[in-house]
Amino acid sequence: MNPFLLYFFKLILQAECYITKYLALMTASDIIAAYIRFKLTHGKTPASVYLFMQESQQSESVFYEHFNSFDVLEKEIWNNFFHQCLERLQGQEVYQGYSAREKLLAFYYTAIEVFRENRSYVLTCFTSPYSKSLIQTDCLTTYKQSFFQYTQQLLTEGMNAQEVIKRPYVSDQYYKVLWLQFLFVMKYWLEDESKGFEKTDAAIEKAVNLSFDLMGHSILDSMLDFGKFILQK
Repeated sequence: MNPFLLYFFKLILQAECYITKYLALMTASDIIAAYIRFKLTHGKTPASVYLFMQESQQSESVFYEHFNSFDVLEKEIWNNFFHQCLERLQGQEVYQGYSAREKLLAFYYTAIEVFRENRSYVLTCFTSPYSKSLIQTDCLTTYKQSFFQYTQQLLTEGMNAQEVIKRPYVSDQYYKVLWLQFLFVMKYWLEDESKGFEKTDAAIEKAVNLSFDLMGHSILDSMLDFGKFILQK
């Protein structure tokens, strides 16, 4: 064969190998999927980024283009869970017409729906007793921040509609109380052995109704208003 043609074909093969390798680089979504698959298969976090990426025949530098560590990766997975929940809610026309109480109910139901679809992975993130594990874990950090933003907006809507009453010092902490309530719902679901997690659905309804009953106008507010009226006279 002509040496020039041989050299030309060699260059083409090298170019194909380079292009194939470039196109095959894992995206952030690919890495997340591979990580979840690894934890479900091995029941633990990979020993190192190097070994984890070796399983996918990728350089560890590809991992670091998207994430700084496995901890950051897990936080991103949970943040994705939050946004999956929100996207489903916002994709429903009726959602925008809901009251603040109804929106929180819908959020809890949809969040548990997302968790159910990933229950095996979720269970690898927490250990029993769940009440302690849920509070101490770092993987919920970004989920918690997104939850705070969501509930603060929700509470503002509730106050504008008089569903939620402003109370000095107390109402500014409502969103933190709702986070503790959400952790309670998660704990209940993690431990729920009822068919179709129907007891969790009932717990959600009772928890949300109780919180809005307490945040709304109550007999205590009427007593305080009456007391102020008497003192003013």
